[in-house]
Amino acid sequence: MRIRIAGAGVMGRGIAQWAVAAGHTVELCDARPEAVPEAVGFVRAMLERAAAKGRTTPAEAAAAVARLVPLDDPAAPGEEVDLVVEAVREDLATKTGLFRALEQVLPAHTVFATNTSSLPVTRIAAGLADPTRLAGLHFFNPVPLMKIVEVVPGALTRPEIPPALVKLVQDTGHAAVVVADTPGFLVNHAGRGLVTEALALLEESVADIVGIDRVARDVLGLRMGPFELMDLTGLDVTAAVIDSIWHGFRHSDRLRPSFLTPGRVAAGLHGRKTGRGFYPYGDTDPAPAAVPEEPVTGDAARPVLVHGEGPDADALRQALTRAGAVLETTPEPSARALVLVPTWGTTVSSAVAGGSLPPDRTLGVDPLSVPTGRRVLALTPASAPDAVRDARAVLALAEGAEGKGGAAEPRRVTVVRDTPGSVAQRLLASVVAVAASIAERSIASPEAVDAAVTAGLGYPRGPLAWGDLIGVQRLLALQQRLHAATGDPRYRPTRWITERAQLGLPLTELGAVPPHAVP
Repeated sequence: MRIRIAGAGVMGRGIAQWAVAAGHTVELCDARPEAVPEAVGFVRAMLERAAAKGRTTPAEAAAAVARLVPLDDPAAPGEEVDLVVEAVREDLATKTGLFRALEQVLPAHTVFATNTSSLPVTRIAAGLADPTRLAGLHFFNPVPLMKIVEVVPGALTRPEIPPALVKLVQDTGHAAVVVADTPGFLVNHAGRGLVTEALALLEESVADIVGIDRVARDVLGLRMGPFELMDLTGLDVTAAVIDSIWHGFRHSDRLRPSFLTPGRVAAGLHGRKTGRGFYPYGDTDPAPAAVPEEPVTGDAARPVLVHGEGPDADALRQALTRAGAVLETTPEPSARALVLVPTWGTTVSSAVAGGSLPPDRTLGVDPLSVPTGRRVLALTPASAPDAVRDARAVLALAEGAEGKGGAAEPRRVTVVRDTPGSVAQRLLASVVAVAASIAERSIASPEAVDAAVTAGLGYPRGPLAWGDLIGVQRLLALQQRLHAATGDPRYRPTRWITERAQLGLPLTELGAVPPHAVP
């Protein structure tokens, strides 16, 4: 296949490397002709590096470079061009103008594909004489490593084009998901669940930036915390995407932006590229994941009573017992005992009120954190400092797992303010709810949602599969309690989760749908 890539920037280079490595002949061009030799040199260097690392052979790398054809003019005639992939700046007029020029010089059989990440494919196509020949083909950076591509049909795209693009992508070893032409498509839309909720937690002072990131990494198993991720992407980019998707979905409460971002963007706190974002990035500053922990100084021998019944309370008692903590089993705590309450979608304060518990020494524990390397301890305005300090020491010892040589490995403990659901539950509930709303709207199939999010965002599992792992009934209870406790429509249960909980179906199952609703 002969592919013309219009745009020699970061994305264009990556797409060119992907295409020539797959055996295609690639014409690489840019509105600035001087950018093309630099892009060709970049692709050559990347292929040579791949050969040096043994991912390909020197002969294969040389052959791939030979298939790269530099062009001076993006709108040059080309009867043999089968596909054009546009990778120019995110501007509707720029993209439409390019495709209009290409219509004049390329044959009718040439398929047009836009790599837009935020503009409606249908709006780009509407500016063409033949809008049926254009679809979205959204790659992620770096293209050779991010092995997921969104195929986005416009309202008038010819029906044979999306399957052909899917096959092209799959034949190169990448995964392709077909996504409806909606704001943010699939991956960027799904990613709003994590970052918007993290910003909401920060707005409410539930935890600081470091604490939220630690919980996201160590409790939920994410590769990066949400603030570390926004610093990597650039807050200017992230904030624009958040606003675009929120406006596109007509101010959906579930996608609501934060008041924190505009000021930080205006101040130039964009992240790594500006040297400072949510974290500083000076030569002597630690990486976000390496920020030192506060030392544990409390009394780990202080007695503890676990309040409540059920699996969450039992799991916490078992962990404390295995660690050798002093565990009380009486109905009421002794005069000095700490009271630990595992909360699911509720608050410690409500447990204190409902159970007549001592407010100064009753604290919460997130059940999601109990089996992980980091425990999450929630304090209330009534919590005594010594109770917080000692509870942190107890949870640090309560491991429930043995390290090498049979020695118990200390756990780390993050202290947060009391909030319905605590940090990990709120992040997870938001991630799953946004993904469920994508499936509910038939933007993509459940299988595509999980495949795209796992590959595109690096989550340990797809969000719908994650919800199934937690349990649909348990997840619905979490959403209902968050909604009831806050009154915020942001947390209202989605139809997708509610119906499947009622019917005993997993979130990952599409189920019976009318023919017009099939993605």
